[in-house]
Amino acid sequence: MKVTPTRISDVLIIEPKVFGDERGFFFESFNQKAFNEAVGQEITFVQDNHSKSAKNVLRGLHYQLPPKAQGKLVRVIQGEVFDVAVDIRKNSATYGQWVGEVLSGENKKQLWIPAGFAHGFLTLSETAEFLYKTTDYYSQAHERCILWSDHTLDVAWPQCIAPILATKDAQGTSFAMTEPH
Repeated sequence: MKVTPTRISDVLIIEPKVFGDERGFFFESFNQKAFNEAVGQEITFVQDNHSKSAKNVLRGLHYQLPPKAQGKLVRVIQGEVFDVAVDIRKNSATYGQWVGEVLSGENKKQLWIPAGFAHGFLTLSETAEFLYKTTDYYSQAHERCILWSDHTLDVAWPQCIAPILATKDAQGTSFAMTEPH
């Protein structure tokens, strides 16, 4: 697998080695030992999630407060999304910065987003199926959402006429209101 740091070094792009021919393809989508070596620490995943979204659906920017903060290993198995991670670690040199990456069923890229980041994505294709592993269980009591269009963050989302949002995403708080991580 190929591991590439982003401009926020803790967020990593992971690309599997794909073996393909006229019959199709094969790749190892996850290997605990190789993953731990890539991130430089022991990571335990406790939950796998799968979502399907229509074109222009924007989910996020979600995070969970400690002690239920979640690291996420995300990938797309069908379709294409623009995936975003925002550093919300108050003592980080990259606090308030974001990185974005196009993930698709075609490019098979994965993004490692450690705990201490908000996460969201915009569906670029007609539909997209999104898989992700988390390092802690979902906890509604600890879940928070930053408004996707926060002017302080100024995320450069790809153009769409009007993103389709869940109520909780439309009512996200400003980055200035982000609770400490």
